[in-house]
Amino acid sequence: MMTKWMAGSALALVVAGSTATPAAAQIEGRVGKLEAEMRAVQRKVFPGGAGAMVEPQIAPSTAPVDAAGVPATSALTDITARVTSLEQQMASMTGQIEQTQYKLRQLEQQFEDYRKATDARLTQPVAPAPTPSADAFGGSGVTVPQAPEPVSGATDAAAAPSSGDPAEDAYLAGYRLWQSRDYPAAEAQLKKVVATYPKHRRASFAQNLLGRSYLDEGKPSLASIAFYDNYKKFPDGERAPDSLYYLGTALLKLDKPADACKVYGELTDVYGSKIAPGLKADVVKARAAAKCK
Repeated sequence: MMTKWMAGSALALVVAGSTATPAAAQIEGRVGKLEAEMRAVQRKVFPGGAGAMVEPQIAPSTAPVDAAGVPATSALTDITARVTSLEQQMASMTGQIEQTQYKLRQLEQQFEDYRKATDARLTQPVAPAPTPSADAFGGSGVTVPQAPEPVSGATDAAAAPSSGDPAEDAYLAGYRLWQSRDYPAAEAQLKKVVATYPKHRRASFAQNLLGRSYLDEGKPSLASIAFYDNYKKFPDGERAPDSLYYLGTALLKLDKPADACKVYGELTDVYGSKIAPGLKADVVKARAAAKCK
């Protein structure tokens, strides 16, 4: 005959079994749903890459049951293990996603840096600011560059000018080479004058004539740089105003009329009454040709 204690214990087991089983089943369903969602996420993160998917580390319990139908391991232990597995998978996937995003950001930054560098090279102005240049012997009668007629014997004479002033002689040699249209030789000689006698008055002439030589040779980009350097290095030089004028000419040849107009404005603002009448007239014509406002 069953004692009251035994009957009470049996009743407690029955009650515990009847209440734990539905709760365990409910948790089991939620864990199963989480695992299904995890697999769906894996398929999206690693499309077509079955080898990259994170497989569950712990499957639902298949532990044997005893004669009374009670699992050898509790449902709570099994579910806890499966939740832990899900957390580990989530952490692994999160790490992989973060690495992928980081690499993507690196690629985007590299591309942006490359784009900026390329744009900078393509849009870099030929002359960052107004530039002066140098004329021939001295007068400011400026007319837009046309190559002079060759002078008979100029090349021979260029090697032997003798005025008693080395800087003057060196400049005259370069000028005569320019007159004879030997532009490469003239440019080399004029650069030498500027480098050797930077404080001589002919330095401004030589730098300006260097730009004229480039302009006559059909190299407006190099000419604009030479003119700008003359204005920048020798703003008080005798050929600084002429260099600004010719800088505008070079910019027009480079199809930059707006920049040329700025240079003409700089010429008028900086030198004003110092501009020779002939140069003033040329500037008026040039502004009209560039349609300056």
